[in-house]
Amino acid sequence: MTEKKDKKKSSTYNAKDIYVLEGLEPVRKRPGMYIGTTGVDGLHHLVWECVDNAIDEAIGGFCNEIKIALLPDSVIMVCDNGRGIPVDKHPQTKKSALETVMTTLHAGAKFGSKAYQVSGGLHGVGVSVVCALSKHLRVEVCRDKKRYSQEYAKGKVKTKVIQEGSCKQQGTTIFFEPDPGIFQDTTFSYKKIISHLRQQAYLTKGIKIIIADEREKENIKKYVFYFEGGIVSYIKYLSRGNQSRHDNIFYASGVKDEIIVEAAFLYTQEFECLEKSFTNNIHTGEGGTHLTGFRTALTRTLNDYAKKNNFLKEKDDNLTGDDVREGLTAVILVKIKDPQFEGQTKARLGNIEVKAPVDSIVSEALIDFLERSPQDAKGIIENCLLAAKARKAAKAARQVILRKGALQGLTLPGKLADCTSRNPEESELFIVEGESAGGSGKQARDRHFQAILPLRGKILNVERARLDKILASKEIKALIIALGAAIAQDFNIDKLRYHRIIIMCDADSDGNHIKTLLLTLFYRYFKPIIEKGYLYIAQPPLYRVQSGKKAEYAYNEVDKDNIIAVINKNKKDNSPTIMVQRYKGLGEMNPDQLWETTMSPEKRILLRVEIEDAEEADRVFDILMGHEIFPRKKFIQTHAKKVKNLDI
Repeated sequence: MTEKKDKKKSSTYNAKDIYVLEGLEPVRKRPGMYIGTTGVDGLHHLVWECVDNAIDEAIGGFCNEIKIALLPDSVIMVCDNGRGIPVDKHPQTKKSALETVMTTLHAGAKFGSKAYQVSGGLHGVGVSVVCALSKHLRVEVCRDKKRYSQEYAKGKVKTKVIQEGSCKQQGTTIFFEPDPGIFQDTTFSYKKIISHLRQQAYLTKGIKIIIADEREKENIKKYVFYFEGGIVSYIKYLSRGNQSRHDNIFYASGVKDEIIVEAAFLYTQEFECLEKSFTNNIHTGEGGTHLTGFRTALTRTLNDYAKKNNFLKEKDDNLTGDDVREGLTAVILVKIKDPQFEGQTKARLGNIEVKAPVDSIVSEALIDFLERSPQDAKGIIENCLLAAKARKAAKAARQVILRKGALQGLTLPGKLADCTSRNPEESELFIVEGESAGGSGKQARDRHFQAILPLRGKILNVERARLDKILASKEIKALIIALGAAIAQDFNIDKLRYHRIIIMCDADSDGNHIKTLLLTLFYRYFKPIIEKGYLYIAQPPLYRVQSGKKAEYAYNEVDKDNIIAVINKNKKDNSPTIMVQRYKGLGEMNPDQLWETTMSPEKRILLRVEIEDAEEADRVFDILMGHEIFPRKKFIQTHAKKVKNLDI
């Protein structure tokens, strides 16, 4: 759908369009209420708020270029060629409209005025929050060929609005430096900003977004995004490297009840589902009524088509929502006048009136798509039927495991050396490779709170297998029963028997491979464990360096070299020789050494597994563990130079 924007209907954008609700001071007192967190995500939320205002101008048809620059000293510049924030006197505050917007919470053209037909900034706190949480902020406005500017510090005005020359184009430019007194770290991530703005460029047809990293003069980086294909191009990007189940990407667009709807999807041979929903270009990570409408339309329409064309018999069970979403990559975008988000971070859309228009528009377009493209329809339905068959097989396998556990009084695997404590909060489970390492671990552990589960060899690569095959694996079955919380849709984290699950593998290539296989399993089937912060990776030493009676442990080559350098520096003529032992595996370590270096809570080093970017994590697991060889080869070639030490 091509949207024609009539600039004349909303060209009046003046001080009277700015509505004021309350003051700004609460933002600095409780920043988390407005940006979610004062960590990395909150820091970058400041950039998103500034960009959202520029995107709103673009959606309205008043802007076609946005520039973002990362400058030295944690300064960010966001510039657009929109109409420019008004500078005339505001009738309610008696101040400049620019100052009102920048220093007053809930002040903006998105409340009650017709300056914006649709907008992502429901709460109107965007740029004022940035002002409040910045050590220094400068805004420059070009309107009517005149340039105006004003400066602020921590939400307070530092200068009056002054006119300083002329300019050829219209627009708004904001320079801001986050307040280090508010944020834990003020270092911006170029990668994170690129990822977010790439997404915005896909969602806004015809917008050109330029991102530059100018923090190092000798190493300036630059990205330019411009996509005419919109969300169809986005689907191609999201599904890159995955083999599709059908040739043509489904696309629907329409307007109903003044709600603009766009949706696109493609089925791939992956088992995971990736659905991304947006409202007025704001990513609703927790979905909402628009995603519900899309899912309803998809499930009902595919079931109707499958029965009408004899893929399903009347006596057969319907395809479930899970069946029709296996392997699905979808993008749903709605544009509405008054979005109702749950929370300032806009994670979920709550407008009840959105569900029916999305359902209607997607259903009508999908019926047409399936009838016009029978080969595409066949590929989609066969994918869903295969998912349904696997679902039934997996359900039977799960029931066998759960029933067996119940009949045997929740008998734990024989190879598990369990701890005596029954308090999950203090209990730890070490997952180790091989009986040798398991034996050392069992002797080294504190039996009260540490359990050992040795796994035999490399477990199944779950990225390439459905749940029924996964549940047939003895090693994975033993892990499921040991954890005590079931798996997949039956998983219940409240029943988890350990709140510290530690992957403890050898520090070599085989150990790293096993570690990756286990991480894939946890990410795909036990993700709540990672999200709760319960999954860790042990860091066993690579070397033992001994000189006389004194022994130290080195966890990498640099550690070893530093230890030897210190010993040599203090070496005397009669000093004993330096002996370096390279551990080939955990089984080579004495129990006391394993305890001292890797298992003792007082001395060990544990790395907690966290998901910083779920979409990127998904992509990397697909590349490293999926079926396609070329993307994996390309990934290895790209990152090979970053590897310091490699065991072959």
